[in-house]
Amino acid sequence: MHVLAVASQKGGPGKTTLAAHLAVQAEMSGAGPVALVDTDPQASLSEWWNVREAEAPVFVRTTVDRLPEDIRRMMAFGIKLLVIDTPPAITQTIENVICVSDLVVIPARPSPHDLRAASATVDIVERVGRPMVFVINGASQRARITSEAVFALSQHGTLAPAIVNQRTDFAASMIDGRTVMEIDGTSKAAEEVSLLWDYLRGRLAKLPSHGQDGSGERRQEIA
Repeated sequence: MHVLAVASQKGGPGKTTLAAHLAVQAEMSGAGPVALVDTDPQASLSEWWNVREAEAPVFVRTTVDRLPEDIRRMMAFGIKLLVIDTPPAITQTIENVICVSDLVVIPARPSPHDLRAASATVDIVERVGRPMVFVINGASQRARITSEAVFALSQHGTLAPAIVNQRTDFAASMIDGRTVMEIDGTSKAAEEVSLLWDYLRGRLAKLPSHGQDGSGERRQEIA
């Protein structure tokens, strides 16, 4: 099993929408069973899942204190991917989630404020020692600020080559617990999510599975 955390200290970069879409795309592409965990007190991901008709991905109700133990249970139940949504502020919760993650996705909208805010999340990821990937989310197509964001983020870490553009399809799909792929799998929005997941799946495939280091020994989990 791999644990994928979606984290950013700033509210508004689209963490919840991105987490939901990546989880569904992973399930649709055969990388499941996939589970979701919502550690954000606003519970937006939980609310989205509650109105969702499809049974997959599954939703796991847990707390940050119980997360390491529940991760072990999910592994025993055969979950292959766990996607965790985090709060929009630098808290102990975010650090605890990053500690038990195998890969951290840091979404950022192409704006100067978002780019500056990403540094606080990066500080935690680097201190804990986890791999991370920046994702440009909510971009404006062909806007100069998007290309500037690509350059700026690439100076501070790995940047996913797939950019997710600002589209009303994303917000509309989340209203009734669906994703853009489930509304129109041929849309540009669906294509962007598919490309992003393909890239992240490739990154995860190169990492040891959860609880193991490169030699196959158990890795210590930090609560």
